[in-house]
Amino acid sequence: MAMFPVNTHRLDPYRNYKFRVIADGVPIPGILRVSALVHTITPVDYRQGDSPNSYRVAPGMTRFAPITIERGLSHDTTFEDWARLAFNVQGDAGMSLKNYRKDILINLYNMQGTVVLSYRVYRAWVAEYQALPALDANANCLAIERIVLEHEGWERDTAVSEPAET
Repeated sequence: MAMFPVNTHRLDPYRNYKFRVIADGVPIPGILRVSALVHTITPVDYRQGDSPNSYRVAPGMTRFAPITIERGLSHDTTFEDWARLAFNVQGDAGMSLKNYRKDILINLYNMQGTVVLSYRVYRAWVAEYQALPALDANANCLAIERIVLEHEGWERDTAVSEPAET
């Protein structure tokens, strides 16, 4: 099978630097980096009583790795607002049981700006929020804001198919 069934002339894989993260139907501005989407299936060793002295291995529980999203520090409060839904200085009364989890969409674009792959991440919530990075007067870099999302899985959006290239 060809890597690109619609565009059989294409040899190069997609680039990793044209993407967008969408939460609540709104693109989150300024995203610089999104960690890899990873899931791990825990192996379960088992052995029957009359088996030789070796184990068999079966698939067990699936664990989805947290997703880290980074962006340059700005006056947009999207990360901070979302983080406050799971923790608030007001205590338990400040937590939003209704809104702290969000489904997000991660879109990958080709060089023409067309969505080529899309992944849905389910019931994500902010487990870690970095509001301000370490500051260094001798450094020459961007100030980065970061969230780490715990979630209940992801899947590829199969409605997004390979677009014909022109």
